[in-house]
Amino acid sequence: MSPTAEAVIEMIRQGIPDADVQVNVYSGDDHFEVQVVAASFAGKSRIKQHQMVYAALGEQMKQAIHALALKTSIPKESI
Repeated sequence: MSPTAEAVIEMIRQGIPDADVQVNVYSGDDHFEVQVVAASFAGKSRIKQHQMVYAALGEQMKQAIHALALKTSIPKESI
């Protein structure tokens, strides 16, 4: 059984506590579009940022989540 959007958000926030997470489910219940903004991504490559999200999702990436469209970024600095 696939996790809900809320469960995906919670898993990512547990693994990346400073994350602002948005999740959309599409094409069934096992395809997710995820946007993660976190200050802890600063200085890390896009690959490393994605690896952090994959680690937070753990076994769900191997079993229940069939497709993940992932966008990561750091927060924009306020002026």
